[in-house]
Amino acid sequence: MAIALSSSSLTYFTLSLILSSFLSPPALAKSSPRPITDEEIREKKQACYADVESGMWGWRCKSSVIEKENCALRCLSPTCYSLVYESDPLEEGEKDYVRSNEYKFCMRKLSLGESLDGVKGAFDY
Repeated sequence: MAIALSSSSLTYFTLSLILSSFLSPPALAKSSPRPITDEEIREKKQACYADVESGMWGWRCKSSVIEKENCALRCLSPTCYSLVYESDPLEEGEKDYVRSNEYKFCMRKLSLGESLDGVKGAFDY
């Protein structure tokens, strides 16, 4: 059984299809990316802490403050965690400002779609 479409229905359908392709989410995205802000990083990290606390990341991530921090960093950006912390995770009592800056720099570069070359060691003084 064939369905007959009037020319106006066909025209409407075609125009709708064309317009929807132009108005899809990627098309509505900003044409020039902007780096992720410190506030956005904090918000996303808080969501990761909540996931860790809920048990989503397993018991190990809740076993200590530093394990929770490492898991939250991994949750926030697996790519940046792998690059900056995976070979030498944070240890109890450690405050590593150089790697913290590298991690944020990595996240900014990722948000811009840039290469991660030069992230590791970028803040060595």
